[in-house]
Amino acid sequence: MQVSKMAGSLIGSEIIKIGNEVNDMIRKGEQICNLTIGDFDPSIFPIPAELRTEITRAYESGNTNYPPANGMAGLREAASSFLQERLGLAYSANDILVAGGSRPLIYATYLALIDPGDRVVFPVPSWNNNHYCHLSGAQPVLIETSPDNNFMPTAAEVAPHLAGATLLALCSPLNPTGTVFTKQDLEAICDLVLAENQRRGPNEKPLYILYDQIYWMLTFGDTEHHDPVNLRPALREYVIYIDGISKCLAATGVRVGYAFGPAVVIDKMKAILGHVGAWAPKAEQVATGQYLPQTQAVDAFMDQFRQNIQQSLVALYSGLKELQQQGYPVDAIVPMGAIYLTARLDVLGKTTPAGQKLATTKDLTSYLISDAGLAVVPFSAFGTSDTAPWFRMSVGGASLASIEAALPRLKAALDKLI
Repeated sequence: MQVSKMAGSLIGSEIIKIGNEVNDMIRKGEQICNLTIGDFDPSIFPIPAELRTEITRAYESGNTNYPPANGMAGLREAASSFLQERLGLAYSANDILVAGGSRPLIYATYLALIDPGDRVVFPVPSWNNNHYCHLSGAQPVLIETSPDNNFMPTAAEVAPHLAGATLLALCSPLNPTGTVFTKQDLEAICDLVLAENQRRGPNEKPLYILYDQIYWMLTFGDTEHHDPVNLRPALREYVIYIDGISKCLAATGVRVGYAFGPAVVIDKMKAILGHVGAWAPKAEQVATGQYLPQTQAVDAFMDQFRQNIQQSLVALYSGLKELQQQGYPVDAIVPMGAIYLTARLDVLGKTTPAGQKLATTKDLTSYLISDAGLAVVPFSAFGTSDTAPWFRMSVGGASLASIEAALPRLKAALDKLI
């Protein structure tokens, strides 16, 4: 071994691998509707004009040196007010930690709470928890979820696994499914965590919740976002929230995320990230702190952005449901939030025109790219079996026109299978 055991056994992101392969094909002139990466094409979904103006102004004002390790005070204060006004979550600026997007904050949460061998409970499909367990030395405890509950975990599924666990990692709206917790389901899980912590002795590490709500502003129709502390205030000392502007403002490359929660955890996360140096750029922090209080500008952007995302998701959903009505073995779950559609393509076992038997969802993914010009990510990239016929379709990087054009190509590719 020339590297550490951890590095030697680390698996790269299958999502990024598929996305890179597709982008290479697109650069070579191939027409592919790319629904892989949870990102945005800026020519289709630009960041708010006011935010762009504030970023430019911040650079022109010379904000190019190190920011404070926990984030610019102006941004933390703006985020504190934003959370209070929008969600009713009362966290002071000192309770908030800023970083270069949500990933360093999730990783820092793991490192601040997990000792090697500690158990981390999370549902599958879900994004990257398996990799963070590997990086932190945690013992992953996977909860298989069901399409009957929109792939959101239930209290009954969670309950058998909480005894002795250190962390329960949850996300809503959920990546990869685009579905959300109901109030009742999340309340029931919160009650389990409270009961588990009441059971533990004073010398035992508590059970914490990592609650990733990076997509919370992107919910559709009558769907409501719920969070643990609003539902059960007694959980305040046990919940670390992950939030930021990456998804709700189409600002994935701006790299401004923030976490908030109990000071004993947030302070240790600050120390960890201080050594790692995973700070958001100072100018972008200054700009975000100036933008968030602009209520009318934020609301106007979100109204249009949410409408455009929903339009693309509904086009995909409607197209798949129409194919289903025509007798094709496909299905989809109504999009509720985020930028993802959960799609079912149940054609494993069939044979392509080239004579290849589709044995796994990776086989089907490759076939759809080559024969339908459609790139999607199988749920196997998020922890499920490689024969489970479910896929994530991400609409941030594709135009509505390209999505609509891809649906007939999907139909034609399905017709070719025998």
